[in-house]
Formats: sequence, structure tokens, C-alpha cells
Amino acid sequence: MHPRPAAVVLLSGGLDSYTAAALMAAEGFRLHALTVWYGQRHAHEVSAARAVAHALGVERHIELGVDLSAFGGSSLTSAVPVPKDRPEGAPGIPSTYVPARNTVLLSLALAWAEVIPARDLVIGVNAVDYSGYPDCRPEFVEAFERLAGLATAAGVGGGAFRVRAPLQHMSKADIIHAGVALGLDYGLTHSCYDPAPEGRPCGHCDSCRIRAAGFAAAGVSDPLLARR
Repeated sequence: MHPRPAAVVLLSGGLDSYTAAALMAAEGFRLHALTVWYGQRHAHEVSAARAVAHALGVERHIELGVDLSAFGGSSLTSAVPVPKDRPEGAPGIPSTYVPARNTVLLSLALAWAEVIPARDLVIGVNAVDYSGYPDCRPEFVEAFERLAGLATAAGVGGGAFRVRAPLQHMSKADIIHAGVALGLDYGLTHSCYDPAPEGRPCGHCDSCRIRAAGFAAAGVSDPLLARR
């Protein structure tokens, strides 16, 4: 048996998933990274995920295609415009919510984890500085963990899966401070929902604005912007 446990991390190429993965690596986990092409318009994040996976030194990085754009229902997977400059704390769930995305992605991670075998799934969801997506809430994470025990042969056999969401209750500034302390290069990451063709962030979508506010609150310059 390997002395260090394995974990499957959902790696989008964004700031949060990079930090979550690095925190788990610092705890001694061997990382297996899963990046999903789900028909997202901000596909530049997949290239960022490759760079992040390399920086993390993951044991294996799988890129898997599951095209949720066939369903539509989100401005990230259809021609519906991405909302810009939404007021802070605006009510309702924005159109950038992708129906059941984290349920789908965690299910794929769970399937791989059962094969490795690994009993820890890592996801960079956050319920403090976020857009209000229902599948980023602690209730969702806890419910999926229970589901994992019921839906798998490993679970029925007595194995317990854990969904690790180390950023769940952290502010974006706290996340950035944690990553800086670990020596992470956030210039490798991509956050924008509606980037220019060459990948330049729009600066006005929810993700860009939350990222910018986080760096400002942390008192740290965003290295991604310095490279543009």
C-alpha cells in the first residue's frame, strides 16, 4: 500500500480549484486531476488546467469530454450573453449557473476514484465570495458525500468517501493568502466566463469581478493581469 493516500481533484484551471488541490497536496495526498470539457464557452480554462496540473505535479491528469451544451440552459454553454457588471448581492441565480454541473463532475470524479482506488474527492467550491450557485453550498457537498456511500460498490462494502471542499467557508482574499503562502503562481490560472478569443479576461463578468475584489482585499497584485 502506498504511504500517501490518493485523491481525485476536479481541476478547472481556475484559482479556486488550484488552491484546493494544493492544500490537499500539502496535507500529503497524491493528486489525480480530472478536467472536464463540458461545452463551456470559456474553454481557455482547460489550457490553464494543464499548466496547473503540471505545476502541482499530479500523478495523472485526465481530460474528459461531456458536452453539456447539448442541453443548453446556461450562458456558459449556449449563445445567451454572459451577464456583466451585476450588482453585488443581486438576488436570484445568474444565467452562468450550469444545471447540475457539480453533480455531474463529482459523479465522474467518484467513478474514477472507485477505480484508483481513492476515497477522497476534492472540489474548489466556495459559499462566501461566489455567484449563488446551489451546487456550491455546504448542503450539496454533504449530500453528495452521502450519495457516494450509497451509489458505489466501495460504499456498499463499507468504504467511506469524503468530499473535500477546503475553501468552502473562506473568503476569496483568504483563499489567495493561502495560495500565496503555498507559493502558487496564479498567473497560470483562468477565471473569466467570457474571455476574448486570445484569452484576455473581460473584467466585467461575475468571475472576473470576484477575482479582482479578492486580490484587492488580499493586498496582492493579480499576476494574470500583469502577463496580459
